[in-house]
Amino acid sequence: MRRPITSTYRLQLRGPHADPAGRKFGFAEAAEQVPYLRSLGVSHLYLSPIFTAVKESNHNYDVTDPTVVNPELGGIEGLRELAAAAHEAGLGIVLDIVPNHLGVETPRLNRWWWDVLKHGQESEFESFFDIDWHEDNGAGGRLGLPVLGAEGDEDKFELVHLDEIDEDVLKYYDNYFPLDPESYSSLDDDPVDVYSRQHYRLMFWRDGVISYRRFFSVNGLAGIRQEDPLVFEQTHRILRQLIAEDLIDGIRVDHPDGLADPFDYLTRLRDLIGDDRWLVVEKILGVNEPLDPRLAVDGTTGYDAMREFDGIFIAREAEDALSMLALHQSGSTWDEDAIEAAEHQLKRDVAASELGAEIRRLTRAIRRDNFSTAGHTVSDEDLTTTVIELVAAIPVYRADYISLSRITSSVVAEMARRFPSRRDALDLITAALLANSEAKTRFAQVCGAVMAKGVEDTLFYRACRLVALQEVGGAPGRFGVSAAEFHLLQQERATLWPQAMTSLTTHDTKRSEDTRARIIEITEEASDFAELARQVAAIVPPPDSATGHFLLQNILGVWPHDGEITDELRQRLHDYAIKAVREAGVKTSWFDQDAAFEQAVLDWVDALLYGPVTSAVSAYAQQLHNGAIQVSLGRKMLQLVGPGIPDTYQGQEYFDLSLVDPDNRRFVDYTQRAQTLEQYLDFKTGSDRSLSAFLSLGAGPGPEGQTEGSDQVPAGPALYPHLPGIIDRAKQTVVREALALRRDYPDVFLTGEHQPVFAVGEAESHLVGIARGDRDVRGASGLGIIALATRRPLSLERRGGWGETTVTLPEGTWVDRMSGLTFEGTVPVKDVLAVLPTALLVSSKLISGYPWHP
Repeated sequence: MRRPITSTYRLQLRGPHADPAGRKFGFAEAAEQVPYLRSLGVSHLYLSPIFTAVKESNHNYDVTDPTVVNPELGGIEGLRELAAAAHEAGLGIVLDIVPNHLGVETPRLNRWWWDVLKHGQESEFESFFDIDWHEDNGAGGRLGLPVLGAEGDEDKFELVHLDEIDEDVLKYYDNYFPLDPESYSSLDDDPVDVYSRQHYRLMFWRDGVISYRRFFSVNGLAGIRQEDPLVFEQTHRILRQLIAEDLIDGIRVDHPDGLADPFDYLTRLRDLIGDDRWLVVEKILGVNEPLDPRLAVDGTTGYDAMREFDGIFIAREAEDALSMLALHQSGSTWDEDAIEAAEHQLKRDVAASELGAEIRRLTRAIRRDNFSTAGHTVSDEDLTTTVIELVAAIPVYRADYISLSRITSSVVAEMARRFPSRRDALDLITAALLANSEAKTRFAQVCGAVMAKGVEDTLFYRACRLVALQEVGGAPGRFGVSAAEFHLLQQERATLWPQAMTSLTTHDTKRSEDTRARIIEITEEASDFAELARQVAAIVPPPDSATGHFLLQNILGVWPHDGEITDELRQRLHDYAIKAVREAGVKTSWFDQDAAFEQAVLDWVDALLYGPVTSAVSAYAQQLHNGAIQVSLGRKMLQLVGPGIPDTYQGQEYFDLSLVDPDNRRFVDYTQRAQTLEQYLDFKTGSDRSLSAFLSLGAGPGPEGQTEGSDQVPAGPALYPHLPGIIDRAKQTVVREALALRRDYPDVFLTGEHQPVFAVGEAESHLVGIARGDRDVRGASGLGIIALATRRPLSLERRGGWGETTVTLPEGTWVDRMSGLTFEGTVPVKDVLAVLPTALLVSSKLISGYPWHP
C-alpha cells in the first residue's frame, strides 16, 4: 500500500561545486538525516530537482540534462540508496520536477541545445525548444541569442578547438558556440565569414532580439515544448523509470503556467505517475482566484496558504498608521488602490522593456493568426501598445483556465469602454485569440511572465508599508486576514483540496517564516516603529528614503535578538541590499548599475549596524522578537494541524532568521537539531515528563547559546519570560508533536473536517483556534484535535494577559500534547496556554495512554 503523505520536509540538494568551501548535500547526506526526520514525524522527504544541472547551481532548477540523475548529487544509484533508507524507515520521497525550461547559459553543457545551434532547423532536437524561426524574428530567421557585450563585437570572434569536448568552435571571450560542419574548412578561415553561415545570430544584448521562449526574462533558461509527445517522453523518461522502480510517492511541478497547455500537460503527467501518487503544482493564485477543479492535481504548493497563516496574526488596527508612515517615507500609502495602480504600471513597463522580445513575438503571432482583413488598418505601434495594456490588465498569471473563462472578455470589454481608440486593435487581438492557435498560447504565457517580473520581482521590492506581506501569492494591499476569512478558507481547503501543500517558507520566499513573524510584529508596535524610522532618517538618513524604509524592515527582521553584530551578518545584509535595490529598479538595476548609489546603500547599512542608531535599532528589534517567537510557534502549529499537507522547509523546525536566496539556502546544522530532538524524546520517558521541565534545559548552556541570568540574555515576554532562550527547543517540539500526531492519525487530517475555535471574554480576539475531526477514526465522535495560538501577543501582554477569557472544549477530556495537562469543559485560556503561547489538544476519545498523561 502506498505510504500516506501526512507531511513533507524540503531538502535543498547541491553538489560540492555549488559551495565555496566544497561542502555537499547530495543523496548520501540526505540519507544520513533519515533517522532524524523519522523521529521528527516527517512522512516524506521533498527533494529539490535531482536531474543534471549546472555544477555551480545551489538550486538545480537550471537542468541541463533531464535524462540523467545528477552525478554531482550521487547519480541514480545514490538516489536508490536514499530511497531504500527512507523506505526502510517508513518514509517516502517526493520529487520536484522542472518541465518548463532547460539551462542553456553554457550551451555545451546542454547537448540538445548545442545540437540545435549546430544544425538549426535540421537538428533532431529542434522541436524540443520553443524557437521562432520566422524571417521577421529580428535575427533574419536565425536563432537570435543576446550575447554580445557591444554592437560590432564580431571582430572579437575566433575559431578554436575546444579540447574539453574535442570540437572546433566559435569563441567569443569565454563563450563557445558550435560550428555547422558544412560552414568552414579549417580554423584558419575568417571567423566572421564562418559565423555568417551559422544557424544562430549573436545579438547585442540590449537590442532585445531573443528568438526563443525564456523562463520569464532569464536568458540562460530556454523554454521547452512539452506539448510535443516526443519531448514529453524524452524529458520524463527517467521519471517513468523511478516510478517503475517505486522509488517515489509524489511530484511537485515547477511553474506549469509557463507551458503551452498546463491542463493537458498535467493530465498526461497524472496518467504517467498514476492516481495513487501525490501531485501538486506551483500555481500562484490571485487572492480571489480559485484553482481549477478540473486539473488532475491534489492542489498547489501553498503560497495561498502562506498569505492566510501570516495574515491572521497581523494587528489590522495598525493599517492607517503604517500607511501614513509609508506615504511620508516613500510617497505612497501602498494600500490596495496604490498597489493596484503600481502593479498595472510596472507590468506595462516590464512588458515594454525586459519582456519586449516576448511581446514582439506575440504581436507577430497575432498578425499571422488573424484570418480576416479587419486588422489591416491597425498599425504595429497601436497593436503593440494595446497588447501591452491588455497583458498588464489581466489580474491573474494566466486566464485560459476554464474556471477563469470570463476574465479576458471582461478586461477586453472594460478596455474598449475606456479607450475607444483601441477598439480596432482589441478586435484584431480577440480574433487571433479565437483562432485557437499560436497567439492564444503565447498570450497566456506572456501574461504569466509579465505578472512575475512586474509584481513579485519588482513591485514587491518597492512597496514598503509592511514588507512581510510581499511574498509570492501575497496581497500586500490587503492588510491582514480576519478570523472569519481565515476559517472560511481553511474549510474550503479541507473540502476541495485536502491534500494541497501548505507552506510557510520555501526556497523562493523573500523572507523566512520567522523573519516575517518579526516584521508582522511591527503592526503591534507601529508607533514605536514610526519613531524609530524618524530617528534613523534624522541621524543616518538613507540615500533614498523609500529604499531605506523597505530595507529597515528587512534588517529588523534578521537583527540578532542578543544584539551581537557579526561579519557574517554584515555580508548577508550587504548581499541582500544589493539584490533588493537592483530588483526594485528605481535607482539602479541588474542591467544599468549605479555603483555610487549601491555603495551609498551599503554605507547606510553599515551605519545601522555600527553607528549612532544601532542601540535604538537593537532595542526595537528585541521588542519585535518577544512577540515574533510567540507568533512563530502559534502559526507553525496552525499550519501543521490545519487542512492540507504541511511542508517544513529545511531547518525551519528551529527559529531561523533568513532573507531571500541564497541566504535561505545556507547549510543546516542537523547535528544540533538531532541532539535536541534526542534529548526531548529521552526526556519524555524520564521521571519528570513535563514540558516545562524539558524546556528549562534550554535556559542553561545549550544550542541556543544562552545562559539563564547572564547579561547576554535579553528580557523575554512577560507571559513567557524564558521563551527567547528556549525558542529552538520549543519550535522543534511543536513540529515534532504535530507531525507525529498527523502520522499516527492520518485520516483525521486527510479527510477530517475543519471547525473554528473561539474564545469568550475580554481577550477573545487574541486567540485563534482550529479543530479537526473524523467520526470514523478509532471510534472518535466528532472533533478530536484542537490547535490554539496566540494572536497579537504584545498587546495581549500590555492588557495584562488573558484575564478571565475562556475557551469551551467539546465534550470529554482533552490532553495538551505539548504540556501533558488535561482539560474539560469551559477552561481559562491562561491555564491552557500556561506553558507556551500555543497548545495541541487531543480528545481522550481519540487517543489514550499518552505518555505524559497523569
